[in-house]
Amino acid sequence: MREDVENLDITDVTANWVNAAVLQHQIDERIKALADLSHTPLFFGRLDYLRPPNRPRPDIADKAEGAEGERFYIGRRHVHDAEGDPMVIDWRAPVSQPFYRASKKDPMDVGLRRRFGYTSGDLTAYEDEHLSDPSEAAATSKLLQQEIERPRVGPMRDIVATIQPEQDEIVRAGLTGSVCVQGGPGTGKTAVGLHRVAYLLYAHRERLARTGTLVIGPNQSFLHYIEQVLPALGELEVKQATVDDLVAHVEVRGTDDATAAVVKGDARMAEVLRRAVRSHVTLPTEGVVVVRGSRRWRVPAYELETIVGELLDRDIRYGAAREALPQRIAHAVLVQMERSGEAPDDRVQDAVARNTAVKAAVKAIWPPVDPAKLVLRLLTDADFLAVHADGILDEDEQKEILWSKPVRSVKSAKWSPADAVLIDEATDLVQRTHSLGHVVLDEAQDLSPMQYRAVGRRCTTGSATVLGDLAQGTTPWATRSWDEALAHLGKGEAVIEELTAGFRVPTDVIAYASRLLPHIAPGLTPVASVRENPGFFEVRPTTADEQVVDACEELLRNEGSVGLIAADARIPALTEALAATGLTYLGPGEETTAQTRLTLVPASLAKGLEYDYVVLDEPQAVVDGEPDERTGLRRLYVALTRAVSGLTVTHAAPLPQQLA
Repeated sequence: MREDVENLDITDVTANWVNAAVLQHQIDERIKALADLSHTPLFFGRLDYLRPPNRPRPDIADKAEGAEGERFYIGRRHVHDAEGDPMVIDWRAPVSQPFYRASKKDPMDVGLRRRFGYTSGDLTAYEDEHLSDPSEAAATSKLLQQEIERPRVGPMRDIVATIQPEQDEIVRAGLTGSVCVQGGPGTGKTAVGLHRVAYLLYAHRERLARTGTLVIGPNQSFLHYIEQVLPALGELEVKQATVDDLVAHVEVRGTDDATAAVVKGDARMAEVLRRAVRSHVTLPTEGVVVVRGSRRWRVPAYELETIVGELLDRDIRYGAAREALPQRIAHAVLVQMERSGEAPDDRVQDAVARNTAVKAAVKAIWPPVDPAKLVLRLLTDADFLAVHADGILDEDEQKEILWSKPVRSVKSAKWSPADAVLIDEATDLVQRTHSLGHVVLDEAQDLSPMQYRAVGRRCTTGSATVLGDLAQGTTPWATRSWDEALAHLGKGEAVIEELTAGFRVPTDVIAYASRLLPHIAPGLTPVASVRENPGFFEVRPTTADEQVVDACEELLRNEGSVGLIAADARIPALTEALAATGLTYLGPGEETTAQTRLTLVPASLAKGLEYDYVVLDEPQAVVDGEPDERTGLRRLYVALTRAVSGLTVTHAAPLPQQLA
């Protein structure tokens, strides 16, 4: 299929060089989408229907004649032969859906479901389920278990061969509705979100090609880890970003303490900013006189005041209202012209709107607003902040966000990430933010209300898939409930789904980590591991950093990747210990290889990552590294649940009492 595209001759099919360039670009993109992945099989399953799908059930006469169904091979991509006949059906096609949903209770007209096992791209096994045969008992798929437990080296891979029924329902949910997925560690929520994007692009390609799609992750390490999933499914146009990337109107060089960051991230700041923006509007005290030829036309102050009041009441964007004001003034002049017997047209109105007197009046009444300068004034001018935060923020909260030192300009200011979000809010108050067709927001539980608003602005006319785990919220402003978060996002109507079946974390490991749940997320359903393999788990007292390195070396004797996760403050000491033994390692987000399979991970960057084996150093230090105990315990919960096959907990200090 790729060679067919490469051999296309477009010499005589384009009218000009522009068309030729556009067509060549489309061909190049198609070639990229058909890239050959040597480690990825063309198909992973087979469906034998009892009768042709999407047709009425046959009557008794049809059965007597032995009407037969059809056979389909299911794969990551659609594959056709030289004649154009399908050989492999795309996993997203409707006819493929029973591969994920059919069961002994509901066979969905499937006689046989076959799963294929692969090792390094070679077919090594197959497994059959005769779903419509009452004599065959339902059983857990061994191939599914092997695929889930397969060693992880390199970036995140797709899960199209192992999507579970409850995951498939979310993946195939419609484009018009938003979905929120609450899922504990290893329930596959990130994979579900990415495959949902792939499915929506398949089902609504033209619409999303116009409006765009975006995946938002917590940090660049996470985005690097997941960046190959969609290209492997043939989807190359999906953009990826962090929230900080979205609001990068200024250079971020500063930080806030936890208290200030919580206030700045509070949704009440949106009203403070709205007041501050609108405060620039000054009601007119004198009229406008427009001179055209020998005639003078006067719009009195009371009429200008009425026009300004109407624009304020409409509550449209500040910049849009400012652009409308000269046209409204010009219209008032045209009404006077018509009353005097003239017949002005639209060109006259545009000329009046550009009149020097009108432009001067607009500048005085509705001056331009620079969002960054506005936020800078709020953070440095106590009186300006007090006026616009009156009744919203108390005096202590205002003092928390005020900068102690004066700042000369926007460029010299040491903006924090929370400040950048405020500037983004102010920017949207002045001019509407462009909306995309669909946004996937991962690790959403760590966002502040103002960050939710920033993401929501990017999908006001589209839909969203929100992914997260309330138990893994590791910021002082972490989400308390999904209903509250979705309201800030502007998607209060979103359906909330919960994934409770764990596929990644072994039974013994998730059971140990779940001891923290009553302290960090009371009432949340613990993850139940579906793995038959309980996994390797050990708590090991140590007296020196060299013993932590020994634990890493022991786990490296196994196949797969190893992550050494530690409190951020412990990273320098462990770096020295690793260097002393000559053990090579990578940083989070760097791709593991057969030669280097150890990654040293600060606990603050562990979220969303996974390793076959994990050494967790000093749990109490992880807890102590956060502003409060609850946040620290949530950070520890994240670190404990990164392992796929085994976990070794090393500690010289006593373990947190919550793990006892």
